[in-house]
Amino acid sequence: MRSQAHPSANPWGLLLAVWLLAMAATLAALFLGEVMGKTPCVLCWFQQIFMFPLAVMLTIACYRSDFAVWTYALPLAVIGWGIALYHCLLFVGVIPESLKPCSAGTSCSGADMLTFGNVPLPLLSLAAFTAIVLLLALIRRRSLV
Repeated sequence: MRSQAHPSANPWGLLLAVWLLAMAATLAALFLGEVMGKTPCVLCWFQQIFMFPLAVMLTIACYRSDFAVWTYALPLAVIGWGIALYHCLLFVGVIPESLKPCSAGTSCSGADMLTFGNVPLPLLSLAAFTAIVLLLALIRRRSLV
């Protein structure tokens, strides 16, 4: 007789939540760049390179109920998280300005990196990637039950 999986082990809600988060982050980045006219810095571009495919992958995973999405989405999210962490440390001054990759164009640690008054964009990106990594890890855990 097959054992029935516990209802709380169903990762569908987590998959939907991680998809919504990736879509919100992608749409927010597009809104900031295209509507508000904030030119992304070099590190913001790299973070977008890892966030935008996540939104597409997670859309397809939701459509197909693919709970194994964590196997190919988690590496992208972890790399994006690392770039966002580096950007946050650069923004707050833990990493010296001499290691800043932005030599021309928008500064990675300037006043353009603030939104909603005084919330740094790198912090919002780090929060989004952190939540995505955690949700994907929970999907992994629940889908292996």
